[in-house]
Amino acid sequence: MSISTQTWQKILVQAISDPAELCRMLELDPDIISDCERSRQQFRMRVPRAFVSRMEKGNPNDPLLQQVLPLAIEMQTIPGFNQDPVGELSASPVPGLLHKYHGRVLLTLTGACAVNCRYCFRRHYPYDEKVPGLSQWQAALDYIAADSSITEVILSGGDPLIVKDQQLAQLITSLERIPHLKTLRIHTRLPIMIPERITKVLVDLLKQSRLKAVIVLHSNHANEIDKAVAAAITQCQDAGLIVLNQAVLLKNVNDSVDALVQLSESLFEVGVLPYYLHVLDPVAGAAHFNVDKEKAKQLIAAMSDRLPGYLVPKLVQEVAGLSAKQLL
Repeated sequence: MSISTQTWQKILVQAISDPAELCRMLELDPDIISDCERSRQQFRMRVPRAFVSRMEKGNPNDPLLQQVLPLAIEMQTIPGFNQDPVGELSASPVPGLLHKYHGRVLLTLTGACAVNCRYCFRRHYPYDEKVPGLSQWQAALDYIAADSSITEVILSGGDPLIVKDQQLAQLITSLERIPHLKTLRIHTRLPIMIPERITKVLVDLLKQSRLKAVIVLHSNHANEIDKAVAAAITQCQDAGLIVLNQAVLLKNVNDSVDALVQLSESLFEVGVLPYYLHVLDPVAGAAHFNVDKEKAKQLIAAMSDRLPGYLVPKLVQEVAGLSAKQLL
């Protein structure tokens, strides 16, 4: 059984897209969204209602709210922040496929997400041009089949779990036919945003695949993890799936030792190990989230003083043109 009688698709449709409605729900002064319309037009707001329920009413500085609320500051032009911050546009040999690192490729299945995080490094990505329809993946499959050094495929987006189970099954079946593939990794925020997405059909699909399935969640703050999220994660773990977490270091969200320690501890309580802590990708519109690299290193050092090593994520930066993420 899924963890809710309400379908995840219906919950997705009911997500909030109006900043004014979000402010009303959280009992906030509507002045905090003054002049945000240009930002919202450039990058739409979407946030599931369950995620809003985890926010503190009356608190404009709530760390979950900060991640999703469009603000006028996003329209400022800041040197060094651009629309292709990690060089993806030059790393796509065929539509829908990114090949930047040895041994693995990434498929951008969709441009849709359950939530539009304001710091998203793909907020300007031309999905309409770069992502083929799900029935037009043969070029990507042929590319993978022709390169025996590729052993892992990463499903990304947008969020790949926006794609329906039947369509995912068709793609995974095609990938399973490529003999040198060993691992299927899924980068997703949906189990955090809409835990109902973890259906029995999806879990069985991944459990039964000959490819080793790894789910990499994206959670930035301990308050994001509630009982429903924990139940969804447990379903994955009970099926033998590996579940990790990657986070982004964000100013006024999680840029304190306490916040990062609490995130690692909350993840561990539900059996998830921290994987990466990314410094912010310099994407246009998100400069106000940036945390200085030296401060980031100090935070990781302080975490190491308070936590066992397996709960301290790797601090990394993705740099356009380099062959691997850079450890900081």
